[in-house]
Amino acid sequence: MEFTSVQKLCLHLISSAYQRCRLSEQICRLSVILARSSSSHSSHRISISDTGIGSCLEEFQDLRFSSTDVAGNWDGILSIKTTSISDTEIHNYQISLKESGSSRLTRLPSNTKNGAKFSGSEVCLSSFVSLDLLLAEIHSFIQKMQILRIPNVAIQLVAEDWDVPESRYEKVFLANECKQLPISASNLELLKSGLEDYVLKHGNNLSNQCNSCFPSWEQLKVGSGIACCTENRLHTELVMEAVIVISNISMQNTTCFGEYTDKTEVLYFKDFSPCTISQSSLKALKSIDWKRYGLNLGGIVRQDGFALLEWENLPTDTHIDIVLHSYHKQYPALAARKMSQLDKKLVKKAVQLSLDDLKMKHSGVFLSSRSLQIRSYAPDLAKTIAGLILSSSDLDFQGECFSLLGLQSQEVGTEIMENCIEDRIVSVIEMNDKKPHKSKEVAPFLFEDDRVQEMEFQENDFIPLDSQI
Repeated sequence: MEFTSVQKLCLHLISSAYQRCRLSEQICRLSVILARSSSSHSSHRISISDTGIGSCLEEFQDLRFSSTDVAGNWDGILSIKTTSISDTEIHNYQISLKESGSSRLTRLPSNTKNGAKFSGSEVCLSSFVSLDLLLAEIHSFIQKMQILRIPNVAIQLVAEDWDVPESRYEKVFLANECKQLPISASNLELLKSGLEDYVLKHGNNLSNQCNSCFPSWEQLKVGSGIACCTENRLHTELVMEAVIVISNISMQNTTCFGEYTDKTEVLYFKDFSPCTISQSSLKALKSIDWKRYGLNLGGIVRQDGFALLEWENLPTDTHIDIVLHSYHKQYPALAARKMSQLDKKLVKKAVQLSLDDLKMKHSGVFLSSRSLQIRSYAPDLAKTIAGLILSSSDLDFQGECFSLLGLQSQEVGTEIMENCIEDRIVSVIEMNDKKPHKSKEVAPFLFEDDRVQEMEFQENDFIPLDSQI
């Protein structure tokens, strides 16, 4: 793995430390410390430490650094300290990422643990890179990592100038700082909570929830889906999770909403780490029949590692966020070509399940273009039917109609009758739109009991993804 900037290398080292904490399954701390001296022209110190399972040298063997960027001048040396819970010593190494062969690694004298039982790692480097820019990048990166909501990891970010006593900046990121979740929560439930919190904070633009835009969590509409596929020959299972959040705000009440208000930011994670969205995932997003959900996709662009979906008909007060996360339940991983093919199919399936989940939970959300067109005729149709009923001289016929609509004859007026019929028509249209795309079920009757139909459909809503993918 080759890096062309200190910034990208640091983000990789933070991600590796995060994985060591996650795999430990114990309460862990990950600390990132950026320090400089304003009175000195010497390089700045960057330290990334964790209390996870302890690193192994293999993590660093394939790292390479090559850059002609003078501003990011760096000697390529990493100082490494690491120990596992069973070790009696702390092992020290130096590795040069600008060299190759056995000479790139230097083993230094170890330190005794004096019988103490702990594990962890620390990686340090010195560089002339701008710490202000690096701090901003790391802050944004950690905010994205927090979407995964790994419950056992707390992250500490510190930046300071040794020569300025009050210059210290410190931020602690906790997995459940905004919304408590049970210990038994699944990865998908954690991902849902993480994206909700990310949206409430306008992405990484704000450190705290904006109560002006979102006074409560209930303002968010959330849908999720999970698709998986097992490769029996390689004994591995690939899982794809998708979460979609719809937020509706009045643009007159706030000016602090995110930079991409009229676009959808699609964040991508792979094996519990932020990752650049793959080309196959972009193709999957493009291949979705968005019109089935009442959306017209204008285009897709890749920017800063994530995708931006541009819509042609999204209301100005509506914002959509999407997160994708793929991971293996077992290793070894699939071959690259096979992985790419499965990635495309699973992304499409998981996103469609998330959209279907939203349609089931929220009436009128993501109706297909066809259903929206049919619904536009509901007022005129309701007016015609109400006119036929009220103009009839057959009192028995009128009484039966009143009964079917749940109305008492003495309270009936033209407007009440029209509104009641229109509500029935719209309800049937929305209910029929929720059915699977190629369903051959007969459409529900206009005056049948809606609740019975709704219960029957919910029982057969989601069909698990099988090995046919």
